[in-house]
Amino acid sequence: MHIPVHKWLLAFRLMTSSKKGVSAHQIHRTLGITYKSAWFLMHRIREAMTDDGAPLGGEGKTVESDETFYGWKGGSPKWILYPEFGWQRSMSTSDRMTVVTLIERGGSARSVKVEDLKASTLRVTVLNNADTKSKLMTDERQTYRGIGRRFAGNGSVNHGAEEWVRGEAHVNSAEGFFSIFKRGMVGTYQHCGEQHLHRYLTEFDFRYSNRVKLGVDDTERTRRAIAGAEGKRLTYRRTRGQAAAEEIPF
Repeated sequence: MHIPVHKWLLAFRLMTSSKKGVSAHQIHRTLGITYKSAWFLMHRIREAMTDDGAPLGGEGKTVESDETFYGWKGGSPKWILYPEFGWQRSMSTSDRMTVVTLIERGGSARSVKVEDLKASTLRVTVLNNADTKSKLMTDERQTYRGIGRRFAGNGSVNHGAEEWVRGEAHVNSAEGFFSIFKRGMVGTYQHCGEQHLHRYLTEFDFRYSNRVKLGVDDTERTRRAIAGAEGKRLTYRRTRGQAAAEEIPF
């Protein structure tokens, strides 16, 4: 289906100005296009939102690194039969989709879907996305200790002991980002297939990195997203993957 330019522009505006996102069903109803077209259009806009990949931070700057879990690998939770409790949903983090987010304080965010939180995985993720001239702030995860020594400075807080801030050491910016991300994913998109999670992360990264606090209003944010489409192409085959649309109708 050919989508008129003015509908593309409205979709860009809606996606960039909605703090917690806008569903494909809402785009489908608002623009008067099919759900399939709306779903594909939105993934193409997310492709336009990808950044240049330059490392976050730099000399005199601070980067926070934190991790969270969302949804379940394979699309549904595993259930375990306990003799004393019956069937219970597995809460093992190994069954959840894992995200590592790095945030430059007062600047941009970059989120990466990872398979696990092993030292080797975290090392590659952090060093590929953060300038080692920065100070690195993390939680108490032991695997961060060796990584932190590669940076100009490093600090950590122990969330397990309910320590949230110690001097300049905290990951509150990352925690705030996760709060917006999860409210958007649960309240707006409701479900996301594992093969598409990285695209939704890109969307939330883009809005955070181009927020009002950094002097970027809705109009400028829309303009930047449109400009980001130059030279990028996303085919339906690449977006479809192994499953159909991931959002639940409402």
